[in-house]
Amino acid sequence: MSADRAILHSDMNSFYASVEMMLDPKLRGKAVAVCGSTENRHGIVLAKSELAKRAGVKTGMVNWEAKQRCKDLILVPPQYDQYLKYSKLAHEIYYRYTDLVEPFGMDECWLDVTGCEIYGKPLEIAEEIRQSVKEELGLTVSIGVSFNKIFAKLGSDLKKPDAITVITKQNFKENIWPLAASELLYVGSATTKKLASYGIKTIGDLAATEPSTLKYMFGINGLKLWRYANGTDESRVMQKDFVSPVKSIGHGITCTADLDNEDEVFHVLLELSQDVGHRLRVHGLAATGVQIFVRNKSLYSTQYQYKLPFKTQLPSEIAAAGFQLFKERYIWTEKVRAITIRAIDLIPQTTEEQLSLMVDYERRDRIVRLEDAIEDLRRRFGKKSLTYAGLLGNLKMPNDGRDSVKMPGLMYQ
Repeated sequence: MSADRAILHSDMNSFYASVEMMLDPKLRGKAVAVCGSTENRHGIVLAKSELAKRAGVKTGMVNWEAKQRCKDLILVPPQYDQYLKYSKLAHEIYYRYTDLVEPFGMDECWLDVTGCEIYGKPLEIAEEIRQSVKEELGLTVSIGVSFNKIFAKLGSDLKKPDAITVITKQNFKENIWPLAASELLYVGSATTKKLASYGIKTIGDLAATEPSTLKYMFGINGLKLWRYANGTDESRVMQKDFVSPVKSIGHGITCTADLDNEDEVFHVLLELSQDVGHRLRVHGLAATGVQIFVRNKSLYSTQYQYKLPFKTQLPSEIAAAGFQLFKERYIWTEKVRAITIRAIDLIPQTTEEQLSLMVDYERRDRIVRLEDAIEDLRRRFGKKSLTYAGLLGNLKMPNDGRDSVKMPGLMYQ
């Protein structure tokens, strides 16, 4: 390990499912999936335990299909307040060693332990963290130890669960370059497909490609990928009190069973919006716009956005706007493979908003108070305590010949 930089990436294994099993000992040692709308066959898998993964359960799989893959699968609804709690507790363990702790989602963090020899060598620090998380929180982590953020992240992905992987300047070419290009951070499915069309299939292929070629293919991001593959990335791990401006908050999923109709699309949008609304509350932000990303069965992708006539944190309003966008803009020639909904144009929740004649504010205030009460009940009694009727299959979904569903300032037929 180079003496100048020592970066860890800690990834909490099967985080949502692991928290559920820790909170309910009866779930331990069993196949568990955290799912939206567990009472509804249209719900989707948001996370799964290792046993469920080995049985073939995948994120994005509809509940009934997951149960077919794993007969003994136990479905539980998400408890985002608990996940946030244990994420913060894990961060407190990381802060014992360094204040250079940069979150990458709720369950992952980079740590810069350069110059922290008082606590031991980087591998020893990683081992102490692994043991502390297991003993104090009842959870496990996989940790990558390397000389930059990209390879540390890759290392944490190589061995799961409850493992440590060290990638050095001396061994990364041997251990990293033979891996598929898609294993590298920020190389998604579209980038992988484009790289493959040029014969670039492994990280080693990417590293050996002329930077000018990658710049032609991807612009400035192509040069970043070249640096990542060659181990020359020098991006910093930010301090724990660093607050990156949050420009948008979204949640998306690839469904292993394609969505056949608008009813199923709405169910998925409403489930995804639960997480978006919760995270807006956590950050004290409100959305003034909504964006959706849709990928069809042929992997053709489209993206649409909508300016709201009000600011909102409410999952129901976010989902309604997203569904309105979908109905108005998506041309239904093929089934839907993946969908993402995103709250955009974010402002502080306390910001005064310009009034709109399109909105019945008295009616909307009642809805906001109702949602506040729902959030409080869920925080006190858990996510299982309340859910939307639509996710129980009792709501009349928008369709030809049915009643319209109206939101404040919004209407879709």
